[in-house]
Amino acid sequence: MEKKQKSDLILLLCDISLVAMNTIWFAWSWYNFFTPVLYVPFFLRGNLAIVMVFMFINYSFSKIYGGFELKTNRAADLFYSLVIASVMTGITLFFVLFLLIRHLPPIYPLLIDIFLWSGTSAVWAKCASLIMRKVCPPERTLIVYGNMAAFRKGLAITKKVDWRFHVVDQISVQLGSDKVISAINQTNAKSVMLCGIHSSQRNDILKYCIASGIAVYIRPNIGDYIVNSSKQLQMASLPVMLCQRSSQSLVYLFLKRLFDIIFSLFFIILLSPLELIIAAAIHYYDQGPVFYTQTRLTKDSKGFKIYKFRSMKVDAEKDSGARLASQNDDRITPIGKIIRATRMDEFPQMFNILKGDMSVVGPRPERPEIAEEYEKIMPEFALRLQVKAGLTGYAAVHGKYNTSPYDKLQMDLMYIASQGLLTDFRIILETVKVVFVPESTEGIAEGQTTAEDSNDEDDE
Repeated sequence: MEKKQKSDLILLLCDISLVAMNTIWFAWSWYNFFTPVLYVPFFLRGNLAIVMVFMFINYSFSKIYGGFELKTNRAADLFYSLVIASVMTGITLFFVLFLLIRHLPPIYPLLIDIFLWSGTSAVWAKCASLIMRKVCPPERTLIVYGNMAAFRKGLAITKKVDWRFHVVDQISVQLGSDKVISAINQTNAKSVMLCGIHSSQRNDILKYCIASGIAVYIRPNIGDYIVNSSKQLQMASLPVMLCQRSSQSLVYLFLKRLFDIIFSLFFIILLSPLELIIAAAIHYYDQGPVFYTQTRLTKDSKGFKIYKFRSMKVDAEKDSGARLASQNDDRITPIGKIIRATRMDEFPQMFNILKGDMSVVGPRPERPEIAEEYEKIMPEFALRLQVKAGLTGYAAVHGKYNTSPYDKLQMDLMYIASQGLLTDFRIILETVKVVFVPESTEGIAEGQTTAEDSNDEDDE
């Protein structure tokens, strides 16, 4: 059995063990608390069907929130992901049980279940991580880079995921493919990380590594995402890849717009009491306006007025001009710190979605002034707006407020390449997780006006 097959098997067994333990807890509560209050008692097959439904729900949420990512996440990250998955499983089960019981189900058994699932997840995350570290010790890794900025990013990845990588050396691709291949052999590297390298330069290295059974990690370039979104065709009995501007089917666009309308109307009604409290708090603090409007860009760089609860002092940009919020920004009010950290300042954007300025899922809309600054250095930044801007998106979920524009563009292009109803639904579910991560709203460094740092971009 190959090393990868062995690790995949251990990973699968770990996943099964967690779902099995959670299922035992649910089966216990189902038979003790829920079957006695069923409108019509279930027989054996009915009870088994409910248990199977639970297994599917629990596994799906654990997978969506990254609870099974043993190869890339620390035990603490796994635990956090699994707690969110447990809460979402409990909420979903509440509605499922409501349909079965035909009246409000008892809540305390579900709360007990969530507590038990979370406790099981804590033990499992620690034990499973130790097992995976034992089965898959850090790989001897060689970093091959195009420039120093690319090298720093590659090194940052290996340090953050240090249980997977053991960096033995680094080499510039400028020395030539032969020198790089020689370095791979001399260091006995089991994996290679390619960072900021032109596709024309990396092909020889990539082919050699694959032929030699060496794992290759690639920091992709913008062109890689464009090719990734291509359509594969057969022309004159030959394979052809068609790359073109994003153009989704009318059925998808119709369903996406219908979902946007239903979603925004539902949350406008649901959140209205909380919004009234937020509005009163903002006005009470400094007697200023409750809402703040700002010009943002959506599909095809079309401008629109975005609505937000005001989180900064009145006329915060009167002297400084357009710039992103920085860490410990003194322009942010005490109320603003709370609503920004919890994303509540974005509630009024439901009206933008209802109007059609935005969608629920899509690239986050940038300000024209900041987008112009990014495009001076990186003209490809405009490629983000092949689709309508969104309240949340791939970059919003996997990045942070101060994510560099290059990385933000890469993540948005990943979404554009794979957009669809299932992708949108998954991103919406993943958004629940990042709402509770403080780092996701972390501002830019003091003295900067944008998230751009010209010395921190990968070579194309």
